[in-house]
Amino acid sequence: MSSLPPAHASAEPLVAANGGQYPSLVDRAVLITGGATGIGESLVAHFAQQGARVGFVDIADAAAADLLGRLGEVRHTPVYAHCDLTDIDALRHAVDTLRASLGPISVLVNNAANDVRHAVDTVTSTSWDAGIAVNLKHQFFAAQAVIGDMKQLGGGSIINFGSISWKLKQGGMPVYTTSKAAVQGLTRSLARDFGPFNVRVNTIVPGWVMTDKQIRLWVDATSKDEIARGQCINRDLMPADIACMALFLAADDSRMCTAQDFVVDGGWV
Repeated sequence: MSSLPPAHASAEPLVAANGGQYPSLVDRAVLITGGATGIGESLVAHFAQQGARVGFVDIADAAAADLLGRLGEVRHTPVYAHCDLTDIDALRHAVDTLRASLGPISVLVNNAANDVRHAVDTVTSTSWDAGIAVNLKHQFFAAQAVIGDMKQLGGGSIINFGSISWKLKQGGMPVYTTSKAAVQGLTRSLARDFGPFNVRVNTIVPGWVMTDKQIRLWVDATSKDEIARGQCINRDLMPADIACMALFLAADDSRMCTAQDFVVDGGWV
């Protein structure tokens, strides 16, 4: 059995020490959803360190302020907007607000989600709709809100976030796994519709990432054994591992990659 991870994943540096540099990201306007904590905070930090103009939305105001205070010196200080993504009018308003600060959005990273556990017999019509809203619906409407910018710019990159959970037939959260399976269908349909405008749409499919939330709520000795058996590389999957893939997909280096799933899971699926 591998040892348990540290009590808080935030001990990990915000930016991977061995990360690559992507000159095409300098001054590019990047919108990140759910950017205050977990994978999101790593995304914000990595894009900011590339010299991008980063805007991010979340409902965790204190965590967003803390992140901005820890970033250090960057070319452009990221801009934060409070937004409940399940309110589509609020999402559209937040995009307009960030656009006013950043300029036309060139990269959208649809990271926000909530993988709260829930049993089948506890799901109601209301909780089903709420789960779809927080894990799937906003990804479409965020893309809809920025596609005009990308057409104006002559291209762009949309990065949706899926999950290996449904591929593993994981139980105990059916609304979440249904949403994450649907994300990959959304990616492929938008890739076809947006391709004529040189807009690429891809899915990052993370494995079990060792964020503070995961460690606090669900990672224990049993789950660590499960990870050790499942992953080909028996090391902790960290937020920076996901952020580094997002940098590649946002940059011109991946200019012919679209409608694809990029799995970052240590070889589990």
